[in-house]
Amino acid sequence: MKICGIDEAGRGPLAGPLHIAGCILNKQIEGLKDSKKLSEKRREILYEEIIKNSTYKIVKFSAAQIDKFGLSKCLKLGLNELVDFFAPFEVKIIFDGNSKFGAEGFETMVKADDKIKEVSAASILAKVSRDRVMRNFDIKFPFYDFAKNKGYGSKAHIEAIQKYGYCEIHRKSFHLKHLQGILEF
Repeated sequence: MKICGIDEAGRGPLAGPLHIAGCILNKQIEGLKDSKKLSEKRREILYEEIIKNSTYKIVKFSAAQIDKFGLSKCLKLGLNELVDFFAPFEVKIIFDGNSKFGAEGFETMVKADDKIKEVSAASILAKVSRDRVMRNFDIKFPFYDFAKNKGYGSKAHIEAIQKYGYCEIHRKSFHLKHLQGILEF
């Protein structure tokens, strides 16, 4: 039975979207592994190869949607959308991690992004697509250095928040204890 891998990118950052990708490989691709273990250049190359040689879907939730629905609900909605999309393919669906976030129709596996090629491919699709969005946000909001930190809470990013405040892509539902009382949305 063929496998559909699912992984996400952007669960923990202070800013930017959440991307959840599902992928069925139609051809073997060399060099697939957890996206975090690949250089940005290598991820970009593999991304192009994956989209040419797979059936895939990427579900995206903005920071505003994450604030409105909550991260777990967005994950559940995204996972359900991917399960529905891939159901006609009669595949075994594997999601990286150990939580289903209330969704059904798939298995979970810890470190699947490093064990299952289809999950590795999904990991790369989610990360590269999200990183591209964050590079575009860096043009609009240059003070935060989103091209480099991708919205995660780096020291420079937190210092930029302290200096300039939050911008429209910051997740208002994510609170930094050491910034409470200093900044308001």
